[in-house]
Amino acid sequence: MTANTQVASLIMMNLDCSDPVALADFYHHVLGWEITHSQPEYAMVSDGHTSIGFGQLANYRAPAWPDESGAKQVHLDLGVSDIDAAEKEYAALGATTPEFQPGETWRVMLDPAGHPFCLCQR
Repeated sequence: MTANTQVASLIMMNLDCSDPVALADFYHHVLGWEITHSQPEYAMVSDGHTSIGFGQLANYRAPAWPDESGAKQVHLDLGVSDIDAAEKEYAALGATTPEFQPGETWRVMLDPAGHPFCLCQR
């Protein structure tokens, strides 16, 4: 297999949470993606090519940030034109900014379910 051979393409990722409908609404506003499915136990947003699903998990516990034990496991990097403006907009939608920030050129935020995501200068 050569480096230019596409083996697969990312079509979807799923995030566990306690309120799939609310989390789909959050990412609908953050990414501008359409809500393509919305039920109390599962919801989804999509840009028509890639989707993010949100599955309800009994006794859901948000990942910790920072967490040296490795429980975070995955996070999204979002390219934005103005990190400070995006932080304010996403905070109004329910995201929070943790005190610990590991760098100065991006900003870690937590979505309403507690999943870390980073705002990166586009």
